[in-house]
Amino acid sequence: DAARQVIRLDPGLAFGTGTHPTTRMCLRWLARRPPDADLTRVLDYGCGSGILAIGAALLGAAKVDAVDIDAAAVRSTRDNAAHNGITPDRLEVGLPEVARGSYGLVLANILATPLKLLAPLLAGHVAPGGWLVLAGILERQADELAAAYAPGLDLQVADQEDGWVLMCAHRAAG
Repeated sequence: DAARQVIRLDPGLAFGTGTHPTTRMCLRWLARRPPDADLTRVLDYGCGSGILAIGAALLGAAKVDAVDIDAAAVRSTRDNAAHNGITPDRLEVGLPEVARGSYGLVLANILATPLKLLAPLLAGHVAPGGWLVLAGILERQADELAAAYAPGLDLQVADQEDGWVLMCAHRAAG
């Protein structure tokens, strides 16, 4: 009843219905984001159903790149974006090669092991002054995730729900 935005979603075979704590925490972060969060360019890495990319677009992101290694997720994200009125000029969907350059916000709601392996790649996409928001992490995995990103970013727990945590880092502006 108190929702400011409604997202129509058919996940198909892709992950992301909005009912999992990790997805809820990411959407909550987007809705309450810090005032300095730059939504000019947003990357949703491992987009699944596209719920985070669509949420970012509905909350004001100018351009969102949504990528996944699963072709079914790419199709699902495209379909869900269209059902929510998000046009292709605002949301580009594809395989990971679509992610190019730096972004004011990088979102990844995957699992801890892939997030650790992707640390150099994801951190490399965060622009100066940008934010990295990671989910799919159990409370007991927070320290190892922070260590994986420590060479470049100070990853901190920003939210927690039902044994899961949301971790964020802010890159210095220059």
